[in-house]
Amino acid sequence: MTVTVYSKPNCVQCTATTRALEAKGIPYELIDLTEDAEAYAFVVTLGYRQAPVVVAEDKHWAGFQPSKIEALEGP
Repeated sequence: MTVTVYSKPNCVQCTATTRALEAKGIPYELIDLTEDAEAYAFVVTLGYRQAPVVVAEDKHWAGFQPSKIEALEGP
């Protein structure tokens, strides 16, 4: 499974999200929305305006969502 976390600096929810993924052993790619205009445009097309935005295969959500992270398959 491919998981991408679109985040921004000093984001408490972003940090909580990446820590939860790490605790579950789920690898992820971290993309800083403040440094990647294409990534920012992508998350806006998904309808989001807050970070983090997590994209896991065909699922996506914004904010720290422990229940959605828990539902992801680990390695």
